[in-house]
Amino acid sequence: MILSFASGKGGTGKTLLATNLAWMLSKRGPATYVDADVEEPNGHLFLKHKTARLERVAVALPKLQGSCTGCGVCQKVCAFHAILALKDRVMVFPELCHSCGACVIACPERALVETPHEIGSISRAHLGDLQLLSGRLDVGQARATPLVEAVVEAATREHEGELVIVDSPPGTSCSAMAAVRRADLVVLVTEPTPFGLNDLKLAVEMCRALKRDVVAVVNRSDLGDQEVALYLEREGIPTLGQLPFHRSIATAYAQGQLAVGRSAKLRTVLDAIIAYCDDRTFEGRTP
Repeated sequence: MILSFASGKGGTGKTLLATNLAWMLSKRGPATYVDADVEEPNGHLFLKHKTARLERVAVALPKLQGSCTGCGVCQKVCAFHAILALKDRVMVFPELCHSCGACVIACPERALVETPHEIGSISRAHLGDLQLLSGRLDVGQARATPLVEAVVEAATREHEGELVIVDSPPGTSCSAMAAVRRADLVVLVTEPTPFGLNDLKLAVEMCRALKRDVVAVVNRSDLGDQEVALYLEREGIPTLGQLPFHRSIATAYAQGQLAVGRSAKLRTVLDAIIAYCDDRTFEGRTP
């Protein structure tokens, strides 16, 4: 089973819930935590490990390797304007290229070939029965989605049969969609503020477009209004917990420590998520 934690905006408590839940679940059997927020991974600050193995990730980029006649077909078929055909050569813009291969196929002279272009790395580590996978995008790379897809794919392929916890990027962009696309259940973490409500609506629309099952957790539930709770009720989205602001959680988070041992409220929310998963079957699989 794949359980993704997502949010329409950053700073809602996604990593707080994902890291503490992954640690709890590892105490009852093998589990995998995936930090798919590749532009700013921080799960390792709470799930501390001594050693990690790095694996480089690359995408395919077209490269001129042959005689170019300047026909311009490659430029015409590129939907992302990532290639510019000149008189006797082509220019490729890696920041725009989506590695679709259309230009390579369309080139009548077969002058283009696909070459690997590294964009980041996947870190692999162990913490007892908890497998840790984390993606980190190289500085200067514009597209995070391929790396998000790679780290989620690696976790689901290599740890089939285990419960996989995915800590998704914030927002509703392509990278966030890539992190929740494979999920059996998406836990949307939100906060009771106007910004939280607006971005929660966007996240719900994203998950419904992808036909993913959705539940919600309201963090800092005592610091705002009731509009988020009313919205979730109207939309029929189960709320598995409301976590009020508590100094002990904030202190543990600031110190880079897991907070589940300091907060009974946090443990209650995490137990509710586990119970919800245990009572249901997603796509023919049970946790």
